[in-house]
Amino acid sequence: MKQILTWLIIAICVSTANGQSPLIIPPALSGTTFNLTVQSGTHTFFPGYSTPTYGVNGAFLGPTLIINQGDSVHLNVTNSLPVTTTMHWHGLHVPAMADGGPEQIISPGTTWQPVIKMMNNAGTYWYHPHGEGKTDLQVSKGIAGMIIVKDPVEAALTLPRTYGVDDFPVIVQTKAFDVLRQIAIATEDDTLLMVNGTLDPYLDAPAQVVRLRLLAGSSMRSYMFGFSGNLPFKLIANDGGLLDTSTTLTRIRLSPGERAEVLLDLTGKTGQTIYLRNFGSELPAGIYGSAVAGTGAAVIPFYNLNHLNGSDFDVMKLNVVAPTASPVTSIPAALATLAPWPASTADTTRTFSFDPKIADSSTYAMGPFTINDTSFNMGNVNVVTHINNTEIWTLINNTMIAHPFHVHDVFFYILDINGVPPPVYERGKKDVVLVMPGDTVRFITKFEDFADETTPYMYHCHLLHHEDDGMMGQFIVMPDKTAVKPVNKDADIQLYPNPAKSSLTITTNNQTPSPTDNLTIYNAIGAKVYSAPLQHSHTVSTSNWPSGIYHAVITVNNKVINKAFVVE
Repeated sequence: MKQILTWLIIAICVSTANGQSPLIIPPALSGTTFNLTVQSGTHTFFPGYSTPTYGVNGAFLGPTLIINQGDSVHLNVTNSLPVTTTMHWHGLHVPAMADGGPEQIISPGTTWQPVIKMMNNAGTYWYHPHGEGKTDLQVSKGIAGMIIVKDPVEAALTLPRTYGVDDFPVIVQTKAFDVLRQIAIATEDDTLLMVNGTLDPYLDAPAQVVRLRLLAGSSMRSYMFGFSGNLPFKLIANDGGLLDTSTTLTRIRLSPGERAEVLLDLTGKTGQTIYLRNFGSELPAGIYGSAVAGTGAAVIPFYNLNHLNGSDFDVMKLNVVAPTASPVTSIPAALATLAPWPASTADTTRTFSFDPKIADSSTYAMGPFTINDTSFNMGNVNVVTHINNTEIWTLINNTMIAHPFHVHDVFFYILDINGVPPPVYERGKKDVVLVMPGDTVRFITKFEDFADETTPYMYHCHLLHHEDDGMMGQFIVMPDKTAVKPVNKDADIQLYPNPAKSSLTITTNNQTPSPTDNLTIYNAIGAKVYSAPLQHSHTVSTSNWPSGIYHAVITVNNKVINKAFVVE
C-alpha cells in the first residue's frame, strides 16, 4: 500500500507541475547510409529529476529515417551501451539476416552493418530493439524511431509531405516509473503519457491539410484516437502503406506496434485549438487501455495508477496557425492499387492459439501466455514454410486480454474477424492485428523474395512484456519445396534433407573414409547431441530430436566444414 501511495503522489505531482511544451520533432536522416549509435543518457520526465534512458544518436528515442523505395541502404548500428542489443526494422521486408531479431546480437562496442534494398511501398514504419527477454526494457528506456518510406505512387498524389512542417511524426507512448523515478518494466504502463518524448505537448499546425503519422509505441497500451469535437479526419494509410481510397473517420484504434497516417483538414481554422485525444472509455473490455479485462463474473479491473485506463484524455494540443506558402487544401479520394491474394490461392493453412500458461486469473494482463502451448525458445523453429508459399493463418485468442499479433518479414490482409470482414481501418496491408478475447482472426499472406535455411523470422504478441515472457515463435522460409534439400553441396559433401524430419543423411566423395573423418552435431545452445566416425553415406536418426536449429561439424579430407540445418 505504501508503494501504491507513493506512485499516486508521483502521478499527482506530474499532472500539476508540468507545463505545456512544444512537440519535439525527431531529426530526420535521409540518403542511403545511416549511422545509428545506441547510447545511454538522461531525460527529464519529473521536475528536478534526471531519469537514466537509452536512445539512438541521442539520449531518448531516435532520428526519423527517410528512405526511397528501390535504394540500397547501409544501416550501421553501433552499440555504445554496456549491454547487448539488437535492432529490428518493424514492418520492413528484408532478409532474415538483416531483420534484427534475437539472433542478430550487437555486442557492446561493436557495429552491425546490414545492407538492404528498400522493397516496401511508401508508408510509416519504425525501428526498435528485439533482444531475447530485453525488448520491453530497451524500448521502454527509449530505443525507438520512425522510418518513412517514399515511392513514386505516393509522390504523384497531392499530399502533405514536408517533414515537420505539414507532415508530422506522432510517436505516442505511456510509460511506468518506480518510486525512484526509474523507468519500470513488467508492469502496466500507466504513469506518464508522452508524444515523441514530449510531456503535455503542443503543435503549431498550419491552417491547411496536415498529415499525422500515428505510431502506437507503448509497451502495453492501445489507443482509440480521435479529435476534440469529433472533428472528422481521413485515413490514408495503415501498417503497410497507402490504402486504395481515403476514408472519413472520427475514431481509429491502434494497438502497440500499429501505425496509421491520417489527414486533418485545418483550412479556415486559424486561431482555433484542437486536441488529439484518446477515447479510452470507448475501448472494449479486454484491451489494455480499457477499464477491465474479462467478461461476466470474470471481469477484473486493470491497475489504474494515473486514471488512464478506460478514460478519455488529451494526447496533444494543436494550435492552428497561419498556412504555409504552398498549402495542401484538398484530399485525394483514390490512393494506391492493392491486390489481396484470394483465399482460394492459399497453399497452406495454419492455426495459432493464444492461451494462458498458468490457469490463474491474477495473471490476466501480465501473463505468461503461450502460442500453441509453446513458449519461445531460440533453439526451436516453430514453423517451416517455403518461398512463394501463400498461407492463411487463423489466430484464436483463448485469454481474457487482447493481444496485438505481429509477423516479421511479410505483410498480410485480414480476411475476417469471427467470420465478418474487417472494419475499414483494418483493411489494406497489415503487419499487426489486435485479436480480442474469444475472437478468431484469419489473414492471408505470402512469403516472397527472401529464403534462409537456418535464420528465422519472428511472430509474437506486441505487448512487450508478453513477448519477453515467451509469447513468441520462429519461422524459417526455405528456398523451395523440394523434399530433399541439401544444406550444402561442394566437392566433398552433401547433407540432406533440410529441414530434417525423421533422419539426416550426410554423403561424401570418400568411398573409404579416413580414420580422422568425423561427424559431431550440436543443438542451438551448443550441447552435443551426436558424434560418430563419418561414413561415406551416413544417416542420423532425428525422429526424437526437438524441432530447432542444429549445427553439424564435419571433418572430411582433413577439412572441417560447419553447416547448420533445421529439424522440424
